[in-house]
Amino acid sequence: MAFNVSEFLEDFKHLNPKDPGTWPALPKAAALLGLLVALLIAAYALVWQGQMDELDQGVAQESKLKDEYVEKKKKAINLDLHRQQLREIDSSFGALLKQLPNKAQMDGLLNDINQAGLGRGLEFELFRPAGGEISKEFYAELPISLKVTGNYHDIGAFASDVGQLSRIVTLNDVSISSAGKDGRLNMDATARTFRYLDDEEIAKQRQSTQAAKKAAKK
Repeated sequence: MAFNVSEFLEDFKHLNPKDPGTWPALPKAAALLGLLVALLIAAYALVWQGQMDELDQGVAQESKLKDEYVEKKKKAINLDLHRQQLREIDSSFGALLKQLPNKAQMDGLLNDINQAGLGRGLEFELFRPAGGEISKEFYAELPISLKVTGNYHDIGAFASDVGQLSRIVTLNDVSISSAGKDGRLNMDATARTFRYLDDEEIAKQRQSTQAAKKAAKK
């Protein structure tokens, strides 16, 4: 049976909006369909849209939490390794720190350097601090100007002895020249010794650094 458009439209011409019960079947069906569509649109706008937004937010939050879980799991797996590495670092740092004398031991260290030269038969023409201490984060550096005279072998042995002291001492800016007699040589150098700062000195240094930063900001 062919659908007659004219008859369909004719059914809508004489509808009484105050009495839908008298409407023909097609207009009734069309009206019910339109009402259903309107209800669906209203429900989507008023209820479902908010729920869908909440669902999207929940999915995004779930993805974020999964990423955080994976990252924390990786850290947990490597925690023992990190702890072991930290213990090794602490041990190495402690060993290095023991090679730095404290303030009270500095005189003994300077005497050790002097005795190392005298023990090799060298003559000290100069042995004195080259300026004041240079403070670093947790240690202080003391440069010492020295000039010794002796033969090539004894000067080399002295440099080796200094390098083998129980405390850290380095020879820098080394210059060798002829002493002009019996093949003897002069060695000019800067010996750098180091000591660790005590808690009070570290606290004062930090206060000074913070004060300098505040002054720089003004």
